Amino acid sequence: MDVPLPHLDRPFDYLVPEALDADARPGVRVKVRFAGQLVDGWLLERAESSEHPKLAYLEKVVSPVPVLSPEVARLARAVADRYAGSLADVLRLAVPPRHARAEKAVTAADAPATDAPAPDGSPASAGGTAPDGVPAEAADADARPGGRAEVDPRGWRDYPAGPALLRALTDGKPARAVWSALPGEDWADRYADAVAATVAGGRGAVVVVADARDLDRLDAALTAVLGAGRHVRLTAADGPARRYRAFLTARTGEVDVVIGTRAAMFAPVRRLGLVAIWDDGDDLHAEPRAPYPHARDVLLTRAQLGDVAALVGGYARTAEAQLLAETGWAREVVADRAVVRARTPALAPTGDDPQLARDPGAASARLPSLAWTTARDALRADLPVLVQVPRRGYVPSVACADCRAPARCPHCAGPLALPSAQGTPACRWCGRVAAAYACPECGGRRLRASVTGARRTAEELGRAFPGVPVRTSGREEVLASVPGGAGLVIATPGAEPVAEGGYGAVLLLDSWALLTRADLRAGEEALRRWMAAAALARPGTAGGRVVVVADGALAPVQALLRWDSAWFAARELAERRELGFPPAVRMASVTGVAEAVADLLAGARLPGDAEVLGPVPADEGRERMLVRVPRSRAAAMAEALHAAAGQRSARKAADPVRLQVDPLTLF
Repeated sequence: MDVPLPHLDRPFDYLVPEALDADARPGVRVKVRFAGQLVDGWLLERAESSEHPKLAYLEKVVSPVPVLSPEVARLARAVADRYAGSLADVLRLAVPPRHARAEKAVTAADAPATDAPAPDGSPASAGGTAPDGVPAEAADADARPGGRAEVDPRGWRDYPAGPALLRALTDGKPARAVWSALPGEDWADRYADAVAATVAGGRGAVVVVADARDLDRLDAALTAVLGAGRHVRLTAADGPARRYRAFLTARTGEVDVVIGTRAAMFAPVRRLGLVAIWDDGDDLHAEPRAPYPHARDVLLTRAQLGDVAALVGGYARTAEAQLLAETGWAREVVADRAVVRARTPALAPTGDDPQLARDPGAASARLPSLAWTTARDALRADLPVLVQVPRRGYVPSVACADCRAPARCPHCAGPLALPSAQGTPACRWCGRVAAAYACPECGGRRLRASVTGARRTAEELGRAFPGVPVRTSGREEVLASVPGGAGLVIATPGAEPVAEGGYGAVLLLDSWALLTRADLRAGEEALRRWMAAAALARPGTAGGRVVVVADGALAPVQALLRWDSAWFAARELAERRELGFPPAVRMASVTGVAEAVADLLAGARLPGDAEVLGPVPADEGRERMLVRVPRSRAAAMAEALHAAAGQRSARKAADPVRLQVDPLTLF
């Protein structure tokens, strides 16, 4: 039942009236009477009998279309157990809300009646046709001896294990790979090759990306390789009708490939052969709704349950991906160092000793002379220059010019910001204007910039390079691409447009804003953002240069200079093993008012080797406790926390508690 109460997280038996017998198939949406109310539910299974002597009847079959496949139902149950959540919460994420108008084109006769295999062992939905709808025996005259089309490895030849990966996908083998992409790599084309190899083997694929811009690139690449109409996009940004129509298209087996943002991680693809995710370190892959699953972990669970191939790729590598490689669950797909050196732009820091000797002001300057001359040389060569700035806006944070104390809103204590050069300071939280601001520490009324945003950076560089066009790309307006010789492009992380032929120079400014965050993943996140921007530069042999305004001795900077994110990920993983942090261990965050957190943990039968850490302040008067267990005890921890939450909901405890397993942010 679609009831968000942990103590009701189990199946319930109902009788099926004769009038609903034909429509009441596993996977359909139903309405049932429960505790005197009519509630929504999912029909999971039909049985001949029940252990319960007295049962109520189904009230209604909402739609005869079985939108919940058995494979997705099993996956949803596994995800709920993994994240100490309820099946109903996961099913809300897995199946989009019904849209009656979009469903009209799909009748009960068109919908799949069963997901059982045919007598010969092949899926019943295969229908004797190849993926493009022609008879299977006539498909592709250029088929290999095994009857499957050969896929040209193309760009995968730059990686020694790449062609073998494509062959394994074509042969339907459950290959698992962690891919480190080369600089300048068109990752969308490589993913399209992997999907094409999977489809050539008669199986389907699910690919998840972080945002709409990446989805557009992958969409175009797949259309070029597979042809139009061979895949669908599944993303919440497309709206309810279009999203539900795409979902039904995949559920009825009309297409074998689904791509999308995290909304696609549960996509019901038949004959699934590949699950893939690009840039798994992006925090957009983490679902903000209960039970807060991460798209990477959902796809890996899906690969494990279905014995299908998995591909985790990115320019940078996360500690979680490194763990997959070190445990042998997945194989590394990396290029030889000679190829890496040939494809990498010339990388240089501004904070190492030789540079400081030449430019003593480089340690404090926002645009040191090395960065300025690099940009000037690229512009003189009529090559575009990308400048990455961590923060959007004009001046997103200000401080007292006299005592340097952070400027806070007098009403809510939120940070004050300047919207423009002549603008009045305003609070970023409540929006109130602080025109008569006076520093509570020293009484000063003058303000200075603590953090410089993208628009202020564009203004400064416009003065530094007069006559050069300056464009910005951020959350307000994301540039898809930049023509050659387009001048300066100021972008926030994740919004860097692709330039024709690559950028002549990439400047990575304000590195301290990324490296000094109080976060476990600060170094990993900084390297991920830097490598994503540096990958857009031309190779060093073609004049491409990257300057990072940071000390060259720092580990993330060293990994960038050598283009070796695997080394940094291994280092991070080793340190987290030593300190007992994820992914080396499993941790759960329990957040709420102090009494509620203590009540839940007191009722939880945690494993004997569980460590309870805290409390630490959270927000809005709440506190947070952390529970840490070895990875082998993760299931027991999740089960204990879920059971304790069920006990509290059964006795109608007033104060809610938020449970998160392996949250991205621990502190």
